[in-house]
Amino acid sequence: MADAFVSFAVQKLGDFLIHEVSLRTSLRDEIRWLRNELLFMQSFLIDAEQKQSGDQRIQQWVFEINSIANDSVAILETYSFEAGKGDSRLKVCACICMKGKKFYNVAKEIQSLKQQIIDISRKRETYGITNINSNAGEGTSNQVRTLRRTTSYVDDQDYIFVGFQDVVQTLLAQLLKPEPRRKVVSIYGKGGLGKTNLARKLYTSPIIASSFPTRAWICVSQDYNTMDLLKTIIKSIQGCTNETLNLLERMTEGDLEIYLRDLLKERKYLVVVDDVWQNEAWESLKRAFPDSKNGSRVIITTRKEDVAERADDRGFVHKLRFLSQEESWDLFRRKLLDVRAMVPEMENLAKEMVENCRGLPLAIVVLSGLLSHKKGLKEWQKVKDCLWKDIEEDSFHEISSILSLSYNDLSTALKKCFLYFGIFPEDQVVEADNIIRLWMAEGFIVPRGEERMEDVAEGFLNELIRRSLVQVAQTFWERVTECRVHDLLRDLAIQNALEVKFFDIYDPRKHSISSSCIRHAIHSQGERYLSFDLSNLKLRSIMFFNRDFCNVFQHIDVFRHLYVLYLDIKEGGVIPDAIGSLYHLKLLSLRGIDNLPSSIGNLKNLQTFVVVNEDGSFCQLPPNTANLINLRHLVAPYSEPLVRINKLTSLQVVDGIACDQWKDVDPVDLVNLRELSMHYINKSYSLKNISSLKNLSTLRLSGEYGNSSPFPSLEFVNCCEKLQKLWLDGGVEKLPVFPNSITMMVLIDSKLMEDPMPILGMLPNLRNLELLVGAYEGKEIMCSDNSFSQLEFLRLYDLENLETWHLATSAMPLIKSLAISRCPKLKEIPERMKDVKCIS
Repeated sequence: MADAFVSFAVQKLGDFLIHEVSLRTSLRDEIRWLRNELLFMQSFLIDAEQKQSGDQRIQQWVFEINSIANDSVAILETYSFEAGKGDSRLKVCACICMKGKKFYNVAKEIQSLKQQIIDISRKRETYGITNINSNAGEGTSNQVRTLRRTTSYVDDQDYIFVGFQDVVQTLLAQLLKPEPRRKVVSIYGKGGLGKTNLARKLYTSPIIASSFPTRAWICVSQDYNTMDLLKTIIKSIQGCTNETLNLLERMTEGDLEIYLRDLLKERKYLVVVDDVWQNEAWESLKRAFPDSKNGSRVIITTRKEDVAERADDRGFVHKLRFLSQEESWDLFRRKLLDVRAMVPEMENLAKEMVENCRGLPLAIVVLSGLLSHKKGLKEWQKVKDCLWKDIEEDSFHEISSILSLSYNDLSTALKKCFLYFGIFPEDQVVEADNIIRLWMAEGFIVPRGEERMEDVAEGFLNELIRRSLVQVAQTFWERVTECRVHDLLRDLAIQNALEVKFFDIYDPRKHSISSSCIRHAIHSQGERYLSFDLSNLKLRSIMFFNRDFCNVFQHIDVFRHLYVLYLDIKEGGVIPDAIGSLYHLKLLSLRGIDNLPSSIGNLKNLQTFVVVNEDGSFCQLPPNTANLINLRHLVAPYSEPLVRINKLTSLQVVDGIACDQWKDVDPVDLVNLRELSMHYINKSYSLKNISSLKNLSTLRLSGEYGNSSPFPSLEFVNCCEKLQKLWLDGGVEKLPVFPNSITMMVLIDSKLMEDPMPILGMLPNLRNLELLVGAYEGKEIMCSDNSFSQLEFLRLYDLENLETWHLATSAMPLIKSLAISRCPKLKEIPERMKDVKCIS
């Protein structure tokens, strides 16, 4: 783990020596010495990290190296900022070592780090840490680059579909049974059997969604807080408006219970209470769930049989069984990347290992993911020898050995990317773009050659998914858009993160958090966390997931070293001018913020700027936002024109800009822009300047909500030669000539009267097509011979007038899946399509 931090520090120190030409010779020599020593230490880290799990002293040694690397970067970056504020840079450099000046005393700090390095070198010899000149982990990184497209993912709910099809039907029948009393359906079994996935399958089932107008999901876990759970249910039903949050803040536990009962008593509801460990947890909640004799249901998942049995005297209890030997082998093969490469000797070895998984689905898929990245019989034999060398014949030790081995097999870069998932609250769905941007801001992603950081990071995510260490929650346009980790894997991430002081999560019960960790996550009681004295910490990341408070910024002085500031807080928070002093920031993610001060323009290192307001309101971005020259991702629905946006030449993603803000933009310099999402399209404005975006690959255009006015001319799209993904939500008077590069297309509310299929069918690379909600208002569609030659997926949704679909014999030869719903007049689908997989 420390290897990545040291690499980052070595790079920064080298850059500093190149750019700070006015440094005194003695100071330059000290920095060069520090850089060289860290580079030397890096060669010992592989051996140290292999030994540290069983030796606290070596863990501390690795942590000290990590601390020096981080302190080095903090010192130099602070110096660069302070020196850059002076009228005369030479004058600033000359007085930097003088006492009483405001500038950082770099020489003194470097001397301190130098002494620490000398001490560390002495300890290295004492602990027997040896030099390993190895490129360990390089193979993984190289392989990552080939794992971009995600069409081949096996459904991550294979836990259910291998052997459990009958279970799904049984539980659906219990939930839909015409029995008026409120009933609890309990699912229990060992961790890793798939209880949560099963509950999620039921929860998202279309028939369940239509039968229960009100649904809510809470994750209880071992460290539950009843008030937080009650608030979560209320917010999921009522939304997170300021009014609701302010009301909930003033309530006691008894008030919350009464309020939720009143909220539910006239509704038919389904609530999933996931991961219940104690009877007391359910007892503290169940009074809030009224029995209005309308068929409401509660699903409980738990590892404890007594919790399941005692939840409801007349409820339904299902014990989730282990997979049979045949089912286990079936699941293993499904998750293996290349079954054909498994020779008979390897198959025999694999069967032996699968048998030792004892029918536990999570163990099987993780093992399969691990072996998928091992080539040949010898490598598989090493896994077997390593995996079961410490396991007694009759004991499986809660699959921890398989999970740990799979984690230890990761490259250094992938390890820290995996550990980062542990920062998020349990059972939270994580947006793929979110985790990718966080990894980039933390410095985990180092591009090679022409590769974009975003592409490298996406490859890392795909690698973790293929190893079954991360689960896919949602895909769109052949990309993973949402993901999550199993709670056992999250526990593994947290355990390993604490060992190497990678991050810590604030514990409000003990009112404790590690002062040694440079990343802090706060899941609840943020006000109490801020009562700590954080002034002497060099925190690099603070992530607040606490929606019930907004007074973070009165403590802004303790954030001065931050790279990541992630605030998921109460709506209506105010950002002070002091935000501009956080000049190290690379990612600023804000939820619930309306206005931003002009000092935001000082954040010259910012790569990602995200503002989310759930009520759909705009935020006010000051003109100085155009000074963020390193900005790559601007995701903020803002209300004032940012006419100098063309200065932001590093931009990769713009999401939130409105049509009347774009009209005055000259985008010719936005040479790196790959994704553009524009809203409130008005016919009176021209969109022709989009054709200047020569590297644009994804374009989303949305019309004014409730306005039937069509888009302006779309002929410009044919000039976007690299455009692959196109989303049009609004009236289209005439389909333009599309570039041949288009692979994905969504048309919504287009109100087309002329059949679009003859035009769309000629696109040579179109793989994914969706016509939704009035996209076409005609009665028939015609797919002629040789049309849609590459189409794999077609969705037709809410096309009220569609009656007939003509499909020529040679059309759509590669179609794999089909989704048709809410097309009430469509008499039948073509005969050939009846054998195609239908999805909801």
